[in-house]
Amino acid sequence: MASSPGTAASCTQRPCARHLSPMSRGGEMVYIPDDSDFSSFRDQCENLEGWHCRYNKGGVTVWSQGQEESCTVQKIKTRISCKDVPAETLYDVLHDTHYRKKWDSNMIETYDIGRLTVNADVGYYSWKCPSPLKNRDFVTLRSWLPLGNDYIIINYSVKHPKYPPRKDFVRAVSLQTGYLIKANGTSACVLYYLTQVDPRGAWQRKGRPVYPQAMKKIYKAGLKYPEWKHKHDPEYKPWVYPEQNTLPSVSLDELSVQHADSLENIDETGLPEDHLNMSDHEA
Repeated sequence: MASSPGTAASCTQRPCARHLSPMSRGGEMVYIPDDSDFSSFRDQCENLEGWHCRYNKGGVTVWSQGQEESCTVQKIKTRISCKDVPAETLYDVLHDTHYRKKWDSNMIETYDIGRLTVNADVGYYSWKCPSPLKNRDFVTLRSWLPLGNDYIIINYSVKHPKYPPRKDFVRAVSLQTGYLIKANGTSACVLYYLTQVDPRGAWQRKGRPVYPQAMKKIYKAGLKYPEWKHKHDPEYKPWVYPEQNTLPSVSLDELSVQHADSLENIDETGLPEDHLNMSDHEA
């Protein structure tokens, strides 16, 4: 994404982690995040040390780390204040795959593959990339944790034997992605989004700043969700009520860490920049 006026990309930050998922201990073992992982993620969202502000306008702020010119795996953090949207409502929005079809215009398909625990599952997501880019998809291990009036959702990419890379998609890799939703009173919240994704063959995003656009879309989805949910199975929230979850169980033994260097890499750096966009899922 482009630097906002008065800011510049930093070349002095630590290098990109190209192959190691910070969410997987040792880079090899698939595991379900524990309290220390959620605490670490929250600290990354709230701590500004080592982050460079790239955009600050209209209630949305974007920071980055590891902005080397040759780096395609950058760590991005965004924040938006959401008036008139309680934290628990935005938490529901980010979980509700049926509602995502209403606001995520770039989504091709998303579904839950299976459950690991009452607060962890494995899921699939694919999104449209503008021509001539190839479309992307993910398989991720996702976990979530309510913290009083605040909420955290985090994920990282895994391999599942029944969901290998497809010929019609480029399998992207989430090294670390997630949301922190902080309550701001009873009827408002602050949403943080932090991501470190390898899109495999990443283009240099020098065009319009897509993160603010996507964050505002999530905010608007939060404003409209209560009315929509009232008409669409309002009592069904398996992310809140685990007894409603009817997904098949998945064993950790079935999964392995998805390493980026084992996947197809496509050179798209020379493609036109004006038409490039990212999924609302990414931001």
